[in-house]
Amino acid sequence: MSEALQWSAAVVVLIAYGLSLKGVWSVRSYRYLTFNLVGGFGLAAAAVITHQWGFVLLEGVWGAVAGWSILNRLRGRDIRLSVGHEA
Repeated sequence: MSEALQWSAAVVVLIAYGLSLKGVWSVRSYRYLTFNLVGGFGLAAAAVITHQWGFVLLEGVWGAVAGWSILNRLRGRDIRLSVGHEA
Protein backbone atom coordinates (compact mmCIF):
# COMPACT_ATOMS: atom_id res chain seq x y z
CA MET A 1 0.00 0.00 0.00
CA SER A 2 2.74 2.45 0.93
CA GLU A 3 4.52 2.02 -2.38
CA ALA A 4 1.33 2.55 -4.39
CA LEU A 5 0.59 5.67 -2.36
CA GLN A 6 4.15 6.96 -2.91
CA TRP A 7 3.97 6.43 -6.66
CA SER A 8 0.53 7.91 -7.15
CA ALA A 9 1.21 10.96 -4.96
CA ALA A 10 4.57 11.56 -6.65
CA VAL A 11 2.95 11.39 -10.09
CA VAL A 12 0.33 13.94 -8.99
CA VAL A 13 3.02 16.40 -7.85
CA LEU A 14 5.11 15.84 -10.98
CA ILE A 15 2.12 16.39 -13.28
CA ALA A 16 1.48 19.76 -11.64
CA TYR A 17 5.16 20.66 -11.86
CA GLY A 18 5.44 19.66 -15.51
CA LEU A 19 2.31 21.53 -16.53
CA SER A 20 3.49 24.66 -14.72
CA LEU A 21 6.87 24.50 -16.45
CA LYS A 22 5.16 24.24 -19.84
CA GLY A 23 3.01 27.26 -19.00
CA VAL A 24 -0.21 25.25 -19.11
CA TRP A 25 -1.01 25.83 -15.42
CA SER A 26 -0.20 28.89 -13.38
CA VAL A 27 1.44 28.16 -10.03
CA ARG A 28 -1.36 30.25 -8.50
CA SER A 29 -4.17 28.21 -10.11
CA TYR A 30 -6.47 26.09 -8.00
CA ARG A 31 -5.59 23.03 -10.12
CA TYR A 32 -1.87 23.40 -9.47
CA LEU A 33 -2.35 24.09 -5.76
CA THR A 34 -4.82 21.22 -5.34
CA PHE A 35 -2.48 18.75 -7.05
CA ASN A 36 0.31 19.88 -4.71
CA LEU A 37 -1.98 19.62 -1.67
CA VAL A 38 -3.07 16.07 -2.55
CA GLY A 39 0.40 14.96 -3.66
CA GLY A 40 2.22 16.51 -0.71
CA PHE A 41 -0.09 15.04 1.91
CA GLY A 42 -0.16 11.70 0.07
CA LEU A 43 3.63 11.53 0.17
CA ALA A 44 3.62 12.60 3.82
CA ALA A 45 1.17 9.79 4.65
CA ALA A 46 3.34 7.26 2.84
CA ALA A 47 6.36 8.53 4.76
CA VAL A 48 4.52 8.09 8.08
CA ILE A 49 3.76 4.47 7.20
CA THR A 50 7.47 3.78 6.58
CA HIS A 51 8.71 5.96 9.48
CA GLN A 52 10.67 8.35 7.24
CA TRP A 53 10.32 11.38 9.48
CA GLY A 54 12.37 13.79 7.37
CA PHE A 55 10.05 13.19 4.44
CA VAL A 56 7.00 13.52 6.70
CA LEU A 57 8.21 17.03 7.53
CA LEU A 58 9.12 17.92 3.93
CA GLU A 59 5.96 16.65 2.30
CA GLY A 60 3.69 17.73 5.15
CA VAL A 61 4.95 21.29 4.82
CA TRP A 62 4.62 21.03 1.02
CA GLY A 63 0.96 20.08 1.36
CA ALA A 64 0.33 22.64 4.10
CA VAL A 65 1.76 25.49 2.01
CA ALA A 66 -0.47 24.46 -0.89
CA GLY A 67 -3.49 24.34 1.44
CA TRP A 68 -2.60 27.73 2.93
CA SER A 69 -2.31 29.18 -0.56
CA ILE A 70 -5.73 27.79 -1.53
CA LEU A 71 -7.32 29.29 1.59
CA ASN A 72 -5.72 32.66 0.90
CA ARG A 73 -7.04 32.63 -2.66
CA LEU A 74 -10.53 31.71 -1.43
CA ARG A 75 -10.39 34.63 1.02
CA GLY A 76 -9.27 36.98 -1.73
CA ARG A 77 -5.78 37.36 -0.28
CA ASP A 78 -3.52 36.25 -3.09
CA ILE A 79 -0.12 36.69 -1.45
CA ARG A 80 2.62 37.61 -3.87
CA LEU A 81 6.23 37.43 -2.89
CA SER A 82 8.65 39.63 -4.75
CA VAL A 83 11.54 37.71 -6.21
CA GLY A 84 14.82 39.09 -7.39
CA HIS A 85 14.83 42.26 -5.33
CA GLU A 86 17.72 42.81 -2.98
CA ALA A 87 17.06 44.30 0.44
